[in-house]
Amino acid sequence: MRKLKLIWDFRGPAALNTAKHHEIHLKDYIKIEKIACNITGFEPLSEMHAIAYMVVDESDMKPIRDALKPHRGQVYNEEV
Repeated sequence: MRKLKLIWDFRGPAALNTAKHHEIHLKDYIKIEKIACNITGFEPLSEMHAIAYMVVDESDMKPIRDALKPHRGQVYNEEV
């Protein structure tokens, strides 16, 4: 099953802190909705841009996308 990485972008001087905080909400959503895939995280992309993300099975993507409204998405490649 293909996995998709749903991404939320945050910009500005507080971007990294905002992304870290957003990940907390993503983890809460996973618990509440009992989502099988529980990969989340955040990454700084520059001093003024950071992302928060969650990985979902492609079959589960549409209702999660509609509920959480990520800014973008991409195919998730597991890093070995």
